[in-house]
Amino acid sequence: MTAVKHSTFTLERRYPVPPARVFAAWADPAAKAGWFGADEHSLDFRVGGRETNHGGDLTFAAEYHDIVEDERIVYGGTLSGPAGLATVSVTTVELVPDGAGTRLVLTEQGTFLDGHEEPEWRERGTGDWLDKLGSHLGG
Repeated sequence: MTAVKHSTFTLERRYPVPPARVFAAWADPAAKAGWFGADEHSLDFRVGGRETNHGGDLTFAAEYHDIVEDERIVYGGTLSGPAGLATVSVTTVELVPDGAGTRLVLTEQGTFLDGHEEPEWRERGTGDWLDKLGSHLGG
C-alpha cells in the first residue's frame, strides 16, 4: 500500500538588509550556492528556469513559475532519493519591507510520498537553510 501525506507550513525570518539584497541572494547562482549548502548546484533564475541541488543521495529539482523582483518567488519542486520520488511541492517566498530590513515569509505546500520524507523533516531543513541565508546576509 502506498502512503501520501499533504502538509503546508509557513516560516518567517527577519533579515537586517533591504529586500533587494535578500532577493539577490536567491537570484545569483554563486550566492545561493554559498548559503544553500548543496554538494552540486545549478541555477537558471528566471520564469521557466530550473534549479538543481544534489546533496548526498538526494536531488532537489525546481522550476520557477513566478518572479517579481525584490518581492516574490514561486517555484515547484521535487525531491528524489535512492527509493525514487519523495516529495512534490509548491513554494512561495515573499519579501516584505520591514523598516530598514526584510521580513521573509516562505509558505510550502507539499505532497510527501511513501514515507521517504516527513513534513517535519522538510520544515526543519527549510528553517535551517533560511538561517544560513541570514548568516550569509550578516544577520
